[in-house]
Amino acid sequence: MKILYVTTIGSTMNFFSSFIRQLLDEGHTVDIATNESSSKVPRCYKEWGCTVYQIDTSRSPLNMGNIKAITRIKALVEKGKYDLVHCHTPVAAMCTRLACCKDRKKGTKVFYTAHGFHFYEGAPLKNWLLYYPVEKICSYFTDVLITINHEDYALAKRKMKAKRVEYVPGVGVDLKKFENVQVDRMVKRREIGVPEDAFVLLSVGELNANKNHQIIIKALAEVNNPSVHYVIAGMGDKKDALLELAKRLGVSQQVHLLGYRQDIPELNKAADVFCFPSYREGLAIAPIEAMASGLPLLTSNIRGVNDYSIDGVTGYMFKPPDVNGFSEGIKRLKEDDSLRIEMGKNNIECAQQYSLARINTQMREVYKIERC
Repeated sequence: MKILYVTTIGSTMNFFSSFIRQLLDEGHTVDIATNESSSKVPRCYKEWGCTVYQIDTSRSPLNMGNIKAITRIKALVEKGKYDLVHCHTPVAAMCTRLACCKDRKKGTKVFYTAHGFHFYEGAPLKNWLLYYPVEKICSYFTDVLITINHEDYALAKRKMKAKRVEYVPGVGVDLKKFENVQVDRMVKRREIGVPEDAFVLLSVGELNANKNHQIIIKALAEVNNPSVHYVIAGMGDKKDALLELAKRLGVSQQVHLLGYRQDIPELNKAADVFCFPSYREGLAIAPIEAMASGLPLLTSNIRGVNDYSIDGVTGYMFKPPDVNGFSEGIKRLKEDDSLRIEMGKNNIECAQQYSLARINTQMREVYKIERC
């Protein structure tokens, strides 16, 4: 098969490298179209012989520049004579499905992986008014709609008009990378400026409003225990606001913003609890990585997290704004070593269903079924 991957964000291709490598090894051709410069696409794709094309999609569905993107994608598909076009990210997927209407009649298949619909139970009304009609209309031009969490799958089966709707739980996690890592906890803690005897909470994710790191800082202040420290790995525009909040609440010495890190497996092993209080997710990967590391979770009870986060089994779940709930969860886990160990064991087992090998196998079946 000749396959074209389309995405607004070039770095999204990081998630698919293992599966695409399998496709290439089987003799298929894979090219990439993205709004970002080719330098944003992982280097491995060029080394593997994949061609990277520039398209001009915006992250807003209302941007008039998307009309140009539709024309560009249409020309690419017609010239490339692709057997399958697999799109990701909402706007790129909208443009792609509209662009491929004519080619679908000639046999080109169009796949769309929805990495979390913008409309969901509890989502802002504006999301439903803007994104739902677009997805509904474009679903008529979709051969296979792939959803990554149970709520989206159920909604797609009820409301969307794609020829087929599939459930594939995420993009897969290389579990061995997290299960087998060896690290000296004390050395790693000294490296990141955390006391060796501290009780360490860890979050991994961009410093933005959606990730809701501020709620853990507020909970930390409510716990009122200087031996509890909160470590965040990630970059973003909320850095100064988080530091100011920690200072205002008197816990600045207990909050550590590490910036971008490439040693997440080691940080997981140096922590005691993983915190993930997001407002919205498709199927968050960072908590699954933490589960594979044997950490108990403190998470928000939202779509894309409650697929695997089970209250009282994998850790504790609370509504995103529930400061008191998160503070009580921290206290409970800090005071009960055996509970943390039991939850950690549960999590290692639970994480297996999201392994890279298992997800790649499911994706191969989705591709195989459509070819048949």
